[in-house]
Amino acid sequence: MMACYENTIVAKQDIAEKDLKTIKDKYSDIINKSSGKVVKIEEWGLINLANKIKNYKKGFYIHYKFQGDNNTLNEIDKKLKIDNSIIRYLTVKYKKLDTKNEFFKINNNEKKK
Repeated sequence: MMACYENTIVAKQDIAEKDLKTIKDKYSDIINKSSGKVVKIEEWGLINLANKIKNYKKGFYIHYKFQGDNNTLNEIDKKLKIDNSIIRYLTVKYKKLDTKNEFFKINNNEKKK
């Protein structure tokens, strides 16, 4: 039985759009190839950090909801630790994944501003 997890990664604010997509795909692949299954990926966009991290005031947030086991967690952890474009990450285990609500959904009106 695979457990449910949510993993949020914060990438550097000065990263290029195409690099952001590469990061998103990279971790999606890592999860899927290490006996896990990505359920949903949310891009929360550029968000102000509460405190500066490594001289960054903002970060791009990418949030994964996935199912996996210890192997999946170890693989993600190993890759995130050595990834220079990631300034913070957090993985949390859940009994059940909430795939309905997106708490940081950027609606189209805000994007146009």
